[in-house]
Parts: sequence; C-alpha cells; structure tokens
Amino acid sequence: MNYRLVILPKAQAEMADAVDWYELQRTKLGKRFISCVDKLFNIILKNPFQFSEKTPPFREALVSKFPYLIIYQVNNNEIIVYSVFHTAQNPESWQNI
Repeated sequence: MNYRLVILPKAQAEMADAVDWYELQRTKLGKRFISCVDKLFNIILKNPFQFSEKTPPFREALVSKFPYLIIYQVNNNEIIVYSVFHTAQNPESWQNI
C-alpha cells in the first residue's frame, strides 16, 4: 500500500525549532538533523507498522543520532505526524494537539 505523509503544523514547527537550535550549535548540524528525520520518514512510509504503539493509536520512531521521536498515527492510507518530539521534554506535552 502507498501511504501519504501528513505532517501537522505543530510537528512542522517543532522540526523548524530543532533545525534553528542545531544550526546555532554548529553549522550544518540542522541540515544533518533534517536529513535523519527525512530518512526516518521514508522508513515509516515503507512500513509504518514496524514501530510499536506506545500509546495507542500513536506509534513512536526514534530519530537516528538525535534525541527525537516521531510520533505518528496510521489512518487508512495516511501517516499523520503529530509531533517531532525531543525526548528530554515532558512526554505528556506532545499530546496537547
């Protein structure tokens, strides 16, 4: 099945904030972060059910090399990304959608 990726505005803002923060730390680190996130999006698109449901119906996938989770839901042919969440944050805060 082909899935369509839908990234909600909150998740887009979280990614933009992370890129800005990483770029302030080191040049091109923000680009590296986005590259890792994009790779994980592609993995999720190929097989969205490979990551477990931590809080049903939401699934969590860990971004390689960065302390971030992608929190998403599979809904028919869509993968809806609710949050790109820093793992040091309060885990309940991403649910304030």
